[in-house]
Amino acid sequence: MQTVYGPIPSRRLGRSLGVDPIPAKTCNWNCIYCQLGRSTPMTNDRREYIPREAILAEIQTTLAHHAAGEIDHISFVGSGEPTLHSGLGWLIRRVKELTTIPVAVITNGALLYRADVRHDLLAADIVMPTVSAGTPELHRQIHRPHPEVTFARLLDGLEAFRSDYRGQLWVEVMLIRAINDSEAALIALAAVLRRIQPDQVHIVLPDRPPAEPWVLPADQEGVLRAEAALGPIAHIVHPFSNGVHVSDYATPGEAIIGIVTRHPMSQSQLVAALDQWTPVEVAAALDELERAGAIRPVERLGVRFWAAASAVFAA
Repeated sequence: MQTVYGPIPSRRLGRSLGVDPIPAKTCNWNCIYCQLGRSTPMTNDRREYIPREAILAEIQTTLAHHAAGEIDHISFVGSGEPTLHSGLGWLIRRVKELTTIPVAVITNGALLYRADVRHDLLAADIVMPTVSAGTPELHRQIHRPHPEVTFARLLDGLEAFRSDYRGQLWVEVMLIRAINDSEAALIALAAVLRRIQPDQVHIVLPDRPPAEPWVLPADQEGVLRAEAALGPIAHIVHPFSNGVHVSDYATPGEAIIGIVTRHPMSQSQLVAALDQWTPVEVAAALDELERAGAIRPVERLGVRFWAAASAVFAA
């Protein structure tokens, strides 16, 4: 299994080399907006899903293929929840020994109530948890978490981590129309964020196919309400629109699988990203992969996206 991908362009992390230490949809949340579909089934079992030495070897090999300045961050970001990998702390510390490139962890934060997980993430330069609700009821509606990872545990864990952590804590808020973009919902969320005291708050919108088809991005009024309610450290983060590093892939088919497994894209986005191949070659590869049952189309908001065949989306 390939665990390292990119670098991919990121509005927050520049050219980010992704490290995915877990199998697809290994997660303790089942978010209504997830671009990778539903978590089937959910798990809260923390273990070594992929041997840590194999992941580290792949990181070393990839770093050797890139010149200084080509990678801005190394990001542990699973196609699920990366803190479920029990070797995450070991991996972060070994990477810090290999390179001076900053390390980021993109996480739902749900396991930070555990002391071992907090210790694992202390070595990272940036930790980016998700907090999209200010009440337990709204948290359950949006994230549909595993019963063991409650809203109270999420907040307790984030507060405990903030008290010890000396790096940058950037909280992500997924803003969903008619779910958490009302004035009341945002006032409650602002109170929660004051408890956590993040360095930055990033407001993001569900721009790719969500797990549930009725999920819509907040409109402009909702975004303005969020920016006003969440204060000066909050700002909207727009999706990237430029290319993905694909030089490590031998064929357009390999590149498509490597990309859409973690980031569903439309055909036009794939053509732009895979510009070392012609649009005809990309289209032929998409047809071949669909016939082989490796990818599947997902229609959302009038746009046809391509995702991994194993991804589960509601009709």
